[in-house]
Amino acid sequence: MAVEFPPPKWAVPGVIAEGVTLLAGPPKVGKSWLALNLGVSIAEGSPALGSVPIEPGPVLYLALEDTPRRLQSRMRTVLAGRHASPELTLDTYCPPLPDGGDTYIAGWLEENHGARLIIIDVFTKIRGRPPVGTNSAYEADYAAIGTIKRLADAYRVAVLLVHHVRKATSDDFLATVSGTNGLAGAADAVLVLERPRAQADGVLHVTGRDVEEIGRAHV
Repeated sequence: MAVEFPPPKWAVPGVIAEGVTLLAGPPKVGKSWLALNLGVSIAEGSPALGSVPIEPGPVLYLALEDTPRRLQSRMRTVLAGRHASPELTLDTYCPPLPDGGDTYIAGWLEENHGARLIIIDVFTKIRGRPPVGTNSAYEADYAAIGTIKRLADAYRVAVLLVHHVRKATSDDFLATVSGTNGLAGAADAVLVLERPRAQADGVLHVTGRDVEEIGRAHV
């Protein structure tokens, strides 16, 4: 009890802390746009989510479902004529975790001290096959998050995993996250994005170990 621990490092104060955060939502709801906007904001030092002051620093955005052409188009839209910050690294490739994905990301971290955020879009592209000896889907989900969490904890960096929600609805937004409870259980925080079709505004549900639970935050 006498030990003094440093406070958590925040990529987005009150929303995304060091460790692993799941960002889940239905297809085409705007998860990738939200993640890219966060990455651009943190890299250049502008307020996140339009109003949250942040500490700028290096950001890695792994756009694993995009081609370079599509990613360039998205960047032009997000930047709206501004120049991209040199602190933002974009990549459309990363090997699956069982094949050295964590080492690949660690290499970037070693070259970018003081990194603020790593975005993996999407988690499914990097998780790979379950470890040998995994006996259940829950264990496989927990182990997949655990590999990334060890990396995040070692470097004290925030990692945002873009993920999907299941088709079935639920009153509890955590229950909508696709996969078993092992994903939400192993992650340090979970964000679930909801946005009606053809509307610009959405609702971001937030809960986690270091964040104060927010039932509804408009984005």
